[in-house]
Amino acid sequence: LLPAVADSGTRVFTDSLGREITVPANIDRVVVTGSIGKIAVYSIAPDKLCGLPEAWNAAELPYVAEQYQNMPVLGQLYGGKGSLNLEELLAAAPQVVIDIGEPKDGVAEDLDMLMEQTGLPWVHISAYLDKMDETYTLLGDLLGLEARGQEMAAYCRETYDMLVGMMENTEKVNMLYVLGEKGLNVLAKGSFHGVVIDMMANNLAVVDNPLSKGTGNEVDMEQILLWNPDYVIFAQGSIYADVKNDPIWQSITAIANDTYYEAPVAPFNWMGMPPSTQRLLGMLWMGKLFYPEAATYDMYEETAKYFKLFYQFDLTQEHYTTLMQRSLCK
Repeated sequence: LLPAVADSGTRVFTDSLGREITVPANIDRVVVTGSIGKIAVYSIAPDKLCGLPEAWNAAELPYVAEQYQNMPVLGQLYGGKGSLNLEELLAAAPQVVIDIGEPKDGVAEDLDMLMEQTGLPWVHISAYLDKMDETYTLLGDLLGLEARGQEMAAYCRETYDMLVGMMENTEKVNMLYVLGEKGLNVLAKGSFHGVVIDMMANNLAVVDNPLSKGTGNEVDMEQILLWNPDYVIFAQGSIYADVKNDPIWQSITAIANDTYYEAPVAPFNWMGMPPSTQRLLGMLWMGKLFYPEAATYDMYEETAKYFKLFYQFDLTQEHYTTLMQRSLCK
Protein backbone atom coordinates (compact mmCIF):
# COMPACT_ATOMS: atom_id res chain seq x y z
CA LEU A 1 0.00 0.00 0.00
CA LEU A 2 1.40 3.35 -1.05
CA PRO A 3 1.29 6.03 1.63
CA ALA A 4 -1.41 8.64 1.07
CA VAL A 5 1.14 11.43 1.39
CA ALA A 6 4.40 10.13 -0.02
CA ASP A 7 6.64 13.07 0.78
CA SER A 8 5.84 13.43 4.47
CA GLY A 9 7.15 10.08 5.65
CA THR A 10 5.22 7.13 6.99
CA ARG A 11 5.01 4.96 10.07
CA VAL A 12 3.22 1.79 11.12
CA PHE A 13 0.12 2.14 13.31
CA THR A 14 -1.40 -0.87 15.06
CA ASP A 15 -5.16 -0.52 15.30
CA SER A 16 -7.58 -2.12 17.77
CA LEU A 17 -7.87 -5.23 15.60
CA GLY A 18 -4.11 -5.77 15.71
CA ARG A 19 -3.76 -4.75 12.05
CA GLU A 20 -0.46 -3.05 11.25
CA ILE A 21 -1.28 -0.20 8.88
CA THR A 22 1.15 2.13 7.11
CA VAL A 23 -0.04 5.70 7.75
CA PRO A 24 1.45 9.14 7.13
CA ALA A 25 3.73 10.30 9.91
CA ASN A 26 1.87 13.61 10.01
CA ILE A 27 -1.89 13.41 9.58
CA ASP A 28 -3.90 16.57 8.86
CA ARG A 29 -6.93 15.24 6.95
CA VAL A 30 -9.18 12.39 8.09
CA VAL A 31 -12.69 11.12 7.51
CA VAL A 32 -14.69 8.77 9.73
CA THR A 33 -17.08 5.99 8.78
CA GLY A 34 -19.92 6.62 11.24
CA SER A 35 -21.52 8.79 13.89
CA ILE A 36 -19.47 7.44 16.82
CA GLY A 37 -16.34 8.42 14.95
CA LYS A 38 -17.79 11.84 14.16
CA ILE A 39 -18.20 12.56 17.88
CA ALA A 40 -14.82 11.16 18.87
CA VAL A 41 -12.69 12.82 16.20
CA TYR A 42 -14.55 16.13 16.44
CA SER A 43 -13.85 16.14 20.16
CA ILE A 44 -10.10 15.60 19.84
CA ALA A 45 -9.21 17.18 16.49
CA PRO A 46 -12.02 19.01 14.69
CA ASP A 47 -9.52 20.78 12.42
CA LYS A 48 -8.43 17.44 10.96
CA LEU A 49 -11.91 16.36 9.80
CA CYS A 50 -12.40 16.85 6.07
CA GLY A 51 -15.72 15.01 5.71
CA LEU A 52 -18.63 13.75 7.80
CA PRO A 53 -20.69 10.56 7.69
CA GLU A 54 -23.84 12.64 8.16
CA ALA A 55 -24.69 16.33 8.38
CA TRP A 56 -24.86 18.06 11.75
CA ASN A 57 -28.47 18.12 12.97
CA ALA A 58 -30.36 20.96 14.66
CA ALA A 59 -29.41 19.83 18.17
CA GLU A 60 -25.72 19.63 17.26
CA LEU A 61 -25.19 22.79 15.20
CA PRO A 62 -25.26 25.34 18.08
CA TYR A 63 -22.27 23.56 19.65
CA VAL A 64 -20.23 23.21 16.45
CA ALA A 65 -17.81 26.01 15.59
CA GLU A 66 -18.84 27.80 12.40
CA GLN A 67 -15.80 26.72 10.40
CA TYR A 68 -16.78 23.04 10.83
CA GLN A 69 -20.48 23.31 10.04
CA ASN A 70 -20.45 22.76 6.27
CA MET A 71 -18.06 19.89 5.63
CA PRO A 72 -18.80 17.39 2.83
CA VAL A 73 -21.22 14.59 3.80
CA LEU A 74 -19.84 11.24 2.65
CA GLY A 75 -22.24 8.65 4.13
CA GLN A 76 -21.76 5.84 6.64
CA LEU A 77 -20.05 2.48 6.22
CA TYR A 78 -22.23 0.41 8.55
CA GLY A 79 -25.71 0.37 10.04
CA GLY A 80 -29.10 1.09 8.55
CA LYS A 81 -27.64 4.23 7.01
CA GLY A 82 -24.82 2.39 5.27
CA SER A 83 -24.33 4.74 2.35
CA LEU A 84 -20.64 5.53 2.12
CA ASN A 85 -19.80 7.14 -1.22
CA LEU A 86 -16.23 6.20 -2.12
CA GLU A 87 -15.99 8.70 -4.96
CA GLU A 88 -16.91 11.58 -2.67
CA LEU A 89 -14.62 10.19 0.01
CA LEU A 90 -11.67 10.24 -2.37
CA ALA A 91 -12.61 13.73 -3.51
CA ALA A 92 -12.36 14.90 0.12
CA ALA A 93 -8.67 13.85 -0.05
CA PRO A 94 -8.22 12.29 3.41
CA GLN A 95 -4.88 10.84 4.45
CA VAL A 96 -6.55 8.16 6.58
CA VAL A 97 -10.06 6.79 7.15
CA ILE A 98 -11.03 5.93 10.72
CA ASP A 99 -13.71 3.45 11.77
CA ILE A 100 -14.61 3.90 15.45
CA GLY A 101 -17.04 1.85 17.54
CA GLU A 102 -17.87 -1.70 18.42
CA PRO A 103 -16.07 -3.89 15.83
CA LYS A 104 -18.62 -5.39 13.44
CA ASP A 105 -18.28 -8.97 12.24
CA GLY A 106 -15.86 -9.06 9.33
CA VAL A 107 -14.66 -5.49 9.87
CA ALA A 108 -10.99 -6.39 9.31
CA GLU A 109 -11.79 -7.93 5.94
CA ASP A 110 -14.00 -4.98 5.02
CA LEU A 111 -11.31 -2.44 5.82
CA ASP A 112 -8.60 -4.42 4.05
CA MET A 113 -10.78 -4.55 0.92
CA LEU A 114 -11.45 -0.80 1.10
CA MET A 115 -7.72 -0.12 1.44
CA GLU A 116 -7.16 -2.02 -1.80
CA GLN A 117 -9.98 -0.15 -3.53
CA THR A 118 -8.94 3.32 -2.48
CA GLY A 119 -5.20 3.17 -1.85
CA LEU A 120 -5.83 4.81 1.54
CA PRO A 121 -5.13 3.47 5.03
CA TRP A 122 -8.33 2.41 6.87
CA VAL A 123 -7.98 1.83 10.61
CA HIS A 124 -10.38 0.58 13.27
CA ILE A 125 -10.37 1.96 16.81
CA SER A 126 -12.74 0.22 19.21
CA ALA A 127 -14.97 2.26 21.50
CA TYR A 128 -16.51 0.63 24.57
CA LEU A 129 -17.99 2.58 27.46
CA ASP A 130 -15.61 1.07 30.02
CA LYS A 131 -12.56 1.57 27.79
CA MET A 132 -13.02 5.00 26.25
CA ASP A 133 -9.64 5.92 27.70
CA GLU A 134 -8.08 3.41 25.31
CA THR A 135 -10.04 4.90 22.42
CA TYR A 136 -8.66 8.39 23.05
CA THR A 137 -5.14 7.12 23.72
CA LEU A 138 -5.11 5.40 20.32
CA LEU A 139 -6.67 8.40 18.59
CA GLY A 140 -4.08 10.69 20.13
CA ASP A 141 -1.31 8.38 18.96
CA LEU A 142 -2.66 8.13 15.42
CA LEU A 143 -3.23 11.86 15.01
CA GLY A 144 -0.01 13.04 16.65
CA LEU A 145 -1.96 14.52 19.59
CA GLU A 146 -0.63 12.35 22.38
CA ALA A 147 -1.01 14.93 25.17
CA ARG A 148 -4.57 15.82 24.14
CA GLY A 149 -5.46 12.15 23.84
CA GLN A 150 -4.07 11.42 27.28
CA GLU A 151 -6.02 14.33 28.80
CA MET A 152 -9.28 13.03 27.37
CA ALA A 153 -8.40 9.44 28.26
CA ALA A 154 -7.77 10.44 31.88
CA TYR A 155 -11.16 12.17 32.06
CA CYS A 156 -12.93 9.07 30.69
CA ARG A 157 -11.13 6.70 33.05
CA GLU A 158 -11.58 8.82 36.16
CA THR A 159 -15.24 9.67 35.52
CA TYR A 160 -16.22 6.10 34.67
CA ASP A 161 -14.40 4.66 37.69
CA MET A 162 -15.89 7.28 40.03
CA LEU A 163 -19.42 6.44 38.93
CA VAL A 164 -18.87 2.68 39.09
CA GLY A 165 -17.50 3.11 42.61
CA MET A 166 -20.49 5.22 43.60
CA MET A 167 -22.93 2.59 42.35
CA GLU A 168 -21.22 -0.24 44.21
CA ASN A 169 -22.62 1.11 47.48
CA THR A 170 -25.94 2.42 46.17
CA GLU A 171 -29.28 0.67 45.95
CA LYS A 172 -30.50 1.08 42.38
CA VAL A 173 -33.87 2.65 41.56
CA ASN A 174 -36.42 0.88 39.33
CA MET A 175 -36.76 2.64 35.99
CA LEU A 176 -37.51 2.45 32.27
CA TYR A 177 -36.08 4.31 29.30
CA VAL A 178 -38.93 4.86 26.85
CA LEU A 179 -38.77 5.71 23.16
CA GLY A 180 -41.08 6.08 20.19
CA GLU A 181 -43.99 8.32 19.28
CA LYS A 182 -46.33 6.35 21.57
CA GLY A 183 -43.76 5.61 24.26
CA LEU A 184 -44.05 1.89 23.64
CA ASN A 185 -40.42 1.10 22.86
CA VAL A 186 -37.86 0.42 25.58
CA LEU A 187 -34.11 -0.05 25.76
CA ALA A 188 -34.01 -3.55 27.18
CA LYS A 189 -31.79 -4.84 29.94
CA GLY A 190 -28.68 -6.41 28.42
CA SER A 191 -28.95 -4.57 25.09
CA PHE A 192 -25.98 -2.73 23.59
CA HIS A 193 -27.72 0.64 23.84
CA GLY A 194 -29.02 -0.09 27.35
CA VAL A 195 -25.63 -0.39 29.03
CA VAL A 196 -25.79 3.03 30.74
CA ILE A 197 -29.26 2.31 32.11
CA ASP A 198 -28.18 -1.11 33.38
CA MET A 199 -25.20 0.45 35.18
CA MET A 200 -27.04 3.34 36.80
CA ALA A 201 -30.43 1.79 37.62
CA ASN A 202 -32.44 -1.40 37.85
CA ASN A 203 -33.65 -1.59 34.26
CA LEU A 204 -37.10 -3.16 34.48
CA ALA A 205 -37.25 -3.79 30.74
CA VAL A 206 -36.44 -7.50 30.85
CA VAL A 207 -37.45 -9.09 27.52
CA ASP A 208 -36.76 -12.40 25.80
CA ASN A 209 -34.77 -10.92 22.93
CA PRO A 210 -33.04 -7.61 23.76
CA LEU A 211 -32.46 -5.78 20.50
CA SER A 212 -29.16 -3.95 20.17
CA LYS A 213 -30.41 -1.07 18.08
CA GLY A 214 -31.32 2.51 18.84
CA THR A 215 -35.06 1.95 18.51
CA GLY A 216 -35.05 -0.70 21.23
CA ASN A 217 -37.76 -3.32 21.78
CA GLU A 218 -41.43 -2.62 21.13
CA VAL A 219 -43.78 -3.55 23.99
CA ASP A 220 -47.41 -2.78 24.84
CA MET A 221 -48.96 -0.53 27.46
CA GLU A 222 -50.04 -3.51 29.53
CA GLN A 223 -46.40 -4.51 29.94
CA ILE A 224 -45.35 -1.00 30.98
CA LEU A 225 -48.16 -0.99 33.55
CA LEU A 226 -46.94 -4.33 34.89
CA TRP A 227 -43.38 -3.03 35.21
CA ASN A 228 -44.73 0.14 36.92
CA PRO A 229 -41.39 1.97 37.19
CA ASP A 230 -40.59 4.48 39.93
CA TYR A 231 -38.68 6.56 37.36
CA VAL A 232 -39.09 6.98 33.61
CA ILE A 233 -36.74 8.68 31.17
CA PHE A 234 -38.28 9.55 27.81
CA ALA A 235 -36.28 9.90 24.63
CA GLN A 236 -36.65 13.18 22.79
CA GLY A 237 -39.50 12.94 20.29
CA SER A 238 -41.47 10.59 22.51
CA ILE A 239 -44.53 11.50 24.64
CA TYR A 240 -42.90 13.23 27.61
CA ALA A 241 -45.13 16.31 27.23
CA ASP A 242 -48.38 14.32 27.04
CA VAL A 243 -48.23 11.66 29.74
CA LYS A 244 -49.31 13.93 32.60
CA ASN A 245 -52.71 14.31 30.93
CA ASP A 246 -53.11 10.67 29.97
CA PRO A 247 -55.14 8.64 32.50
CA ILE A 248 -53.36 5.39 31.69
CA TRP A 249 -49.87 6.85 32.05
CA GLN A 250 -50.99 8.67 35.21
CA SER A 251 -51.51 5.29 36.88
CA ILE A 252 -47.77 4.58 36.65
CA THR A 253 -45.86 5.48 39.81
CA ALA A 254 -43.24 7.60 38.02
CA ILE A 255 -45.84 9.77 36.30
CA ALA A 256 -48.02 10.10 39.41
CA ASN A 257 -44.97 11.14 41.47
CA ASP A 258 -43.50 13.52 38.86
CA THR A 259 -40.35 11.42 38.67
CA TYR A 260 -40.14 11.32 34.89
CA TYR A 261 -37.74 13.22 32.65
CA GLU A 262 -36.64 13.72 29.07
CA ALA A 263 -33.10 12.67 28.25
CA PRO A 264 -30.78 15.58 27.37
CA VAL A 265 -29.78 15.42 23.72
CA ALA A 266 -27.55 18.39 22.98
CA PRO A 267 -25.31 18.17 21.17
CA PHE A 268 -25.64 14.34 21.19
CA ASN A 269 -28.12 12.12 23.06
CA TRP A 270 -26.64 11.65 26.53
CA MET A 271 -28.09 8.14 26.83
CA GLY A 272 -26.04 6.94 23.92
CA MET A 273 -27.57 7.36 20.48
CA PRO A 274 -24.98 7.11 19.06
CA PRO A 275 -23.15 5.24 21.85
CA SER A 276 -20.06 7.43 22.22
CA THR A 277 -18.32 9.38 24.98
CA GLN A 278 -21.34 11.54 25.82
CA ARG A 279 -22.73 8.53 27.71
CA LEU A 280 -20.47 9.59 30.56
CA LEU A 281 -22.56 12.78 30.77
CA GLY A 282 -25.68 10.62 30.84
CA MET A 283 -24.26 8.60 33.72
CA LEU A 284 -23.41 11.76 35.65
CA TRP A 285 -26.92 13.11 35.03
CA MET A 286 -28.63 9.88 36.11
CA GLY A 287 -26.44 9.73 39.20
CA LYS A 288 -27.47 13.23 40.25
CA LEU A 289 -31.11 12.59 39.35
CA PHE A 290 -31.55 9.28 41.15
CA TYR A 291 -28.95 9.40 43.95
CA PRO A 292 -28.41 13.03 44.98
CA GLU A 293 -26.92 12.09 48.37
CA ALA A 294 -24.31 9.83 46.79
CA ALA A 295 -23.64 12.09 43.81
CA THR A 296 -21.84 14.90 45.60
CA TYR A 297 -20.66 16.63 42.40
CA ASP A 298 -22.24 19.77 40.94
CA MET A 299 -24.01 18.82 37.71
CA TYR A 300 -23.59 22.21 36.04
CA GLU A 301 -19.87 22.23 36.80
CA GLU A 302 -19.47 18.69 35.47
CA THR A 303 -21.42 19.52 32.32
CA ALA A 304 -19.45 22.72 31.70
CA LYS A 305 -16.19 20.83 32.22
CA TYR A 306 -17.22 18.17 29.72
CA PHE A 307 -18.40 20.68 27.12
CA LYS A 308 -15.13 22.60 27.37
CA LEU A 309 -12.95 19.49 27.09
CA PHE A 310 -14.86 17.62 24.38
CA TYR A 311 -16.63 20.37 22.41
CA GLN A 312 -14.39 23.41 23.06
CA PHE A 313 -17.61 25.14 24.15
CA ASP A 314 -18.07 27.51 27.12
CA LEU A 315 -21.37 26.49 28.71
CA THR A 316 -22.96 29.25 30.77
CA GLN A 317 -25.35 28.62 33.65
CA GLU A 318 -28.18 30.13 31.58
CA HIS A 319 -27.34 27.89 28.64
CA TYR A 320 -27.27 24.87 30.93
CA THR A 321 -30.69 25.69 32.40
CA THR A 322 -32.19 25.92 28.91
CA LEU A 323 -30.51 22.70 27.83
CA MET A 324 -31.86 20.84 30.87
CA GLN A 325 -35.34 22.34 31.12
CA ARG A 326 -37.05 18.93 30.75
CA SER A 327 -34.30 16.99 32.44
CA LEU A 328 -33.94 18.51 35.91
CA CYS A 329 -35.68 17.35 39.08
CA LYS A 330 -39.21 18.76 39.20
